[in-house]
Amino acid sequence: MPYSGYEKFQFQVPVSTAGDCWARYEVRLIEMRESVKIIQQALDGLPEGPIKADAPKIVLPDREKMKTQMEALIHHFKIVTEGFAVPAGEVYQGIESPRGQMGYYVVSDGTAKPYRVHVRAPTFATLQALEAMCAGRMLADVVAVIGSIDIVLGEIDR
Repeated sequence: MPYSGYEKFQFQVPVSTAGDCWARYEVRLIEMRESVKIIQQALDGLPEGPIKADAPKIVLPDREKMKTQMEALIHHFKIVTEGFAVPAGEVYQGIESPRGQMGYYVVSDGTAKPYRVHVRAPTFATLQALEAMCAGRMLADVVAVIGSIDIVLGEIDR
């Protein structure tokens, strides 16, 4: 069903009224199929031409240019060793990842190295539902529940 503002894209949001592991598995399969459709629609609408910005002091040069042009080699070396300065201030940017919203909070003092970086991992918020989902279940069911809500334990222990 089309959404307002996205008339040329056709996709569905998978939902289920059941809340068990099997229902979450079925929804995940439907999500993957819909993701393939969305990717295909995006690729079909992608215009021809370069995909990188023309900013040699920020974007790494092509490997072939780096091997043949001295200026490209210098830009590559400076970006890799020094980085690039960003304006002083703070910013939070969230993106939609397969597991939920992933957020990055960055504080800059105007140099090439950030003053503070904090990553909001989506599975940390998802982990809070684990207790309610496992209440009254057997211990062996916890593994299936963790697998069905797609928790990455490496993200959580930071």
